[in-house]
Amino acid sequence: MPTNKPKVFIDGEAGTTGLGIRAHLDALDAVALKSLPSAQRKDPAARRGMMAEVDLVILCLPDDAAREAVALIDNGRTRVIDASTAHRVADGWTYGFPELEPGQSMAIAEAARVSNPGCYPTGFLALVRPLVRAGLVPADWPITVNAISGYSGGGKSMIAEFEGAGPNAAARAYALGGAHKHVPEMQKQARLEHPPIFAPSVANTYRGMIVEVPLPLHMFVRRPSLAACETVLREAYKDSPIVRVSAGDVALVTIEDDAGTDRLTLRVCGNAETGQARLIATLDNLGKGAAGAAVQSLNIMAGFDPVAGLVL
Repeated sequence: MPTNKPKVFIDGEAGTTGLGIRAHLDALDAVALKSLPSAQRKDPAARRGMMAEVDLVILCLPDDAAREAVALIDNGRTRVIDASTAHRVADGWTYGFPELEPGQSMAIAEAARVSNPGCYPTGFLALVRPLVRAGLVPADWPITVNAISGYSGGGKSMIAEFEGAGPNAAARAYALGGAHKHVPEMQKQARLEHPPIFAPSVANTYRGMIVEVPLPLHMFVRRPSLAACETVLREAYKDSPIVRVSAGDVALVTIEDDAGTDRLTLRVCGNAETGQARLIATLDNLGKGAAGAAVQSLNIMAGFDPVAGLVL
């Protein structure tokens, strides 16, 4: 990118994630944000022209619309961050989770196409990938992940539903048939042999998220201890100002623990005597789970401080 302020266009800036990204970038004041008049935001010609003018486009669109938007970028200069699910397992796209693998941040810095991680996968992968990489968790284990998110993760329609005049549940489980668009991403990026059993739910609170992975450590060949798992996670994220590993000997973990921030907190809880672990991640579904992650990738791609504009 040029050394002067990079020009950035958020395609879909009126959505929940788009608004969050814009608020971060307004506070950062290190980029020149470009917008289209509301009447032109669905005009392909206007969008094509804007995308050719800027250095980086952030897509905050439904999956099909995101694919169509990428097709509008017909120059070899404009870089893209896609916040949708459309390209998270696609060839030619770099996964926008800088902490996930050694060298991932450098890959993002050099990439022309970056796919923002999903909110649930962010917590899941942060917990599981280092343990699989270290050989403590077998790649062929049938992993289960339970998660609960604030309703803002469902976008404008779900927000309107939960904040409407009618009664609403305190929490509700969904995707009960086992098919969820985040599962392929979880399996691929964790490098698992089988798709995890994903059990998501949504709570009657605006933002925040708990992602939990229960593990029978006593059944694994290496029989890792809780302490060994925590040590691997601490080593994996020792240089990260965003991902922190906190003590697992706590009385409770709440969905609000990291709400309103761009950080991610990991804990290894459980029973050392029985060898049963509960790996728990807390994050904000709109922060490190969406807008904050996109801004972090933008910072890396632009050569800024990776945490510039983030709330930690």
